[in-house]
Amino acid sequence: MRAMIPDEPRRPLRPADLPRPEPGPGQIVLRVHACAVCRTDLHVVDGELPATCRSVVPGHEIVGRVVEQGSGASRFAVGTRIGVPWLGWTCGTCRFCRGGRENLCDRARFTGYQLDGGYAEYAVADERFCFAIPDEYDDVHAAPLLCAGLIGYRALRAAGDAERVGLYGFGAAAHVVAQIAGADGQRVFAFTRPDDEQGQRFARACGAEWAGSSDALPPEPLDAAIIFAPVGALVPAALRAVEKGGVVVCAGIHMSDVPAFPYELLWGERVVRSVANLTRRDGDEFLALAARVPVRTEVRVYELEAANEALADLRAGAFRGAAVLRVSAP
Repeated sequence: MRAMIPDEPRRPLRPADLPRPEPGPGQIVLRVHACAVCRTDLHVVDGELPATCRSVVPGHEIVGRVVEQGSGASRFAVGTRIGVPWLGWTCGTCRFCRGGRENLCDRARFTGYQLDGGYAEYAVADERFCFAIPDEYDDVHAAPLLCAGLIGYRALRAAGDAERVGLYGFGAAAHVVAQIAGADGQRVFAFTRPDDEQGQRFARACGAEWAGSSDALPPEPLDAAIIFAPVGALVPAALRAVEKGGVVVCAGIHMSDVPAFPYELLWGERVVRSVANLTRRDGDEFLALAARVPVRTEVRVYELEAANEALADLRAGAFRGAAVLRVSAP
C-alpha cells in the first residue's frame, strides 16, 4: 500500500510502499478514504512528543470502509463506513478506565503516534474504539470531526456552562466549536494571530460575535476561554480576559512553556485546566450532536502524496478550517 511516513524529526515525510496490515483479534482493516491533518501530526513529525520506537504512519482522523475483520470482530460488517480517532486502545482495567476516564489511561495507545494511522491506503484499528460516521457527511467533511471536533467538544464541556466563550487559535477545532456553542445559545469571541483579518472574518462567518487579535482584550469579560493554539503565552492572556470565577481550558496535547505571571491573574477563583485525549462516550455524544446542529466543516483537500504540503500549510496558517488528505476513492 502507498503511505507517507517520517524517518527523522523535522524532516519531510517520504513516500513508502508498505505491506497491507493484517487484523489481529478484535481488529478490523479499513480502506482509508480520507484522513484529516491535525496539529498533533505536526507535533509528532517535528519530534515535539516523546519519540516512538519506529517510523509510525501518522494520521488519526481517519474515514474509510471496513474490508476485513479479525477473529472475534463483529461490531462493524465489511463495507461499513467508520471513523478512527486519536484514542486507539486502553487497558480497560486501571482506575481511570474503570472510573469512566479512559482518556487518562497510563497504558493508552494512540493512532498515528504509537499505532499506524491514516496517511496510508489501509489502516488497522481496534473495532471498540471506532465510530460509525453520520450519513450527513461525505468522507472529507467527516474526517475533521474525529479530532478537531471530538477534542473541541470535550474542551467546550470542560468550560462549563459559560455564556461568553473565548476561542484562542481559530483553526479546525475552533471553527467546529463555534458552531456548537452558537447552537446552544453561547456567545463566541474569537482570537486569531495578530493582524489576521481573513481569519477574523472566517470566525465571524462561523458564528463569533467578535473577532480580534490574541494580544487584545475582548469587549467584555469572558466566562471561559479555550486555548487551541500551542502557545503557552496565551494562558496569562486568557486569564486577563476571563472574569472572576472564569475557566481557562488548554486543549492541545502539546504547548510551549507557560511564562510566569502575577498571582492576581489567577486570584478570584479563576481556574486553569487541561483537556487530555478523548473518551468513546465523547465520540458517541459529539457525532450525534454534530449531525443535529448541523456542524459544517470547511476543508482544503490534498492528495496523499501532498501530505508535506498540507503540514506546511497548517504550520503557516495558510487555510481556513481543516486540511484533509484524500487517500483513495470510495
